[in-house]
This record gives sequence, structure tokens and C-alpha cells, in this order.
Amino acid sequence: MKKNALEKQKPRWLKRPFSSSPSFVKVKHALTSNGLNTVCQEAQCPNRGECWSQGTATFIILGEFCTRGCSFCAVKRSSKGETPEGEPLRLAAAAKELALEYVVITSVTRDDLPDGGAGKYGEAVTAIKALAPPPLVEVLIPDYLGDPLKNILAAGPDLLAHNVETVKRLSPLLRHPFFSHERSLKVLEETKRLAPGIILKSSILLGMGEERDEVVETMGELREAGVEILVLGQYLRPGPANQPVARYLPPEEFEELGKVGEEIGFSFVASAPFARTSYRAAEGYAKAKILGKS
Repeated sequence: MKKNALEKQKPRWLKRPFSSSPSFVKVKHALTSNGLNTVCQEAQCPNRGECWSQGTATFIILGEFCTRGCSFCAVKRSSKGETPEGEPLRLAAAAKELALEYVVITSVTRDDLPDGGAGKYGEAVTAIKALAPPPLVEVLIPDYLGDPLKNILAAGPDLLAHNVETVKRLSPLLRHPFFSHERSLKVLEETKRLAPGIILKSSILLGMGEERDEVVETMGELREAGVEILVLGQYLRPGPANQPVARYLPPEEFEELGKVGEEIGFSFVASAPFARTSYRAAEGYAKAKILGKS
């Protein structure tokens, strides 16, 4: 599938400088020496240069292969994957080496595992929380419900994120059939019921064919589910086999949607072309925590 005319003419605001700063090199070394994967690399995140230069990264566990694979995602797909041995301890070692105060953990989706890999999330959170001083931990999870979700929450993450990714109408077209808009909302609702004090986050990628009123409707659904942090970012096509970009939203439109999100009642809204779930994660957590106490 060839690039469409729209993708050949990316607007000027969708350019990111590459970095080779000392902090960037330090993060790269910590990841390589501990044999870890990051969403920064696997998902081709456009913020890698900025985040690594600030000494942060989003760790991805449960291997490299996703058993689902959505049409907009860059992560490699397979009917089964391999779960690396000792991953939680190596992740904690990297967090210690980088002196991280805020750690973000996500994963591929692993339907080939009995618990979907939820147990490894719990082990990773426990390993990081054992560091002195213990960092704050954010988990960005697949659509776990029941015991898998309970087991993750029992490990004590400080923030839980689960992404709806798109609006209800487009969800069956863009996400793997095992995902559903309703189930994603239920994950968020159930998390808030089981752990009322935890901060919730979700993200919507824009530019995949959604209408503005659908975005606003989805914001309302997320807020009603208990979500406090909302992320709105521009969809960027990872490769020719992925969903084409329908539209590039200008920065001012992201700014306007961000204000709508604030009016709806979110504690923190990251709304910009390059915004991603883990982008400015610690800042979003801090603001949501402060507002939650007020």
C-alpha cells in the first residue's frame, strides 16, 4: 500500500529533532545492558528523543510480539510470544541505574498466556516498589478484567492507564476484534470501583476518521468512567501496512479540544500533535494528585 497524498505532505509542525545528548545515551545504555524493550522503540514513538534526553523511558514487558495487533499500531504481531526471564528485576535495575522517580510500564497484549501476562505486571510493580526510595509507578495495561486486573491493583501502582484509542464508531474498524469500546470503558470503571484512590488515564488518537462530536462524546464517557487524565494526540502512520492518516489536526485544534477536556472536568489534559499516553506522565500524575486533594 503506497502512501497517500496527505502523508507525502506532512505539515511543518510534525517534525521532531533527533537527540544524542548525554542523557539520551545513558538511557539507551541502561536499556541495552538490561536487555529491555521500550514502547519508545517498539511503537515508534515520536517523543523518544525528547524523553530519553530527559532521562525517562516507557518500559514494555512481556516480549516484543502482540497477539492482537491493531491497524494503527507499529508493534510486531504473532499468535504467541516469548516472556523474557527475569524481566521485572532487570526493569527495576534499569530504574535504579537511571535514578527514576516515576516509572511507566506497558506491554504487548498476550492472549496466549493464561492471565494475559497480568502476573508479570504485578511482579514488575513489586520489584520497582522495593527500590529505595520507591519510585511512583504507572501501568498502561491491556483490557484486563476480573482476577488479572485485581492482581495488578494488589501490587499497588500509583496510576493505571488503559486506552480507548478511538471513538466508538471506529473501534471495530481500527482495533483488533477482541477489543471493544465497551470493554475498555468497563476496565476503567472496574479499576475505579476496586481502587477508588488510584488515578486513571486514557488516550485517544486523532486523525483516523473521527468526527469532532464523537471525540467530545468519548471524552464524556471517559470522565464518567472515572478518568482524571486525558491524552489527545495525532495518529501517525507507522508503516505502509497500517491504517492511512485521514487528517492532520493543526495545533490550535488540539489546543481547543484540550480546553473542552478541561471544561468536562479532567484534572490534566495533554492535547498536542505529539502527545502520547506516557508523555509528560509525571506532570499529569502530580497535577491530578494535587487537584484530587483540593
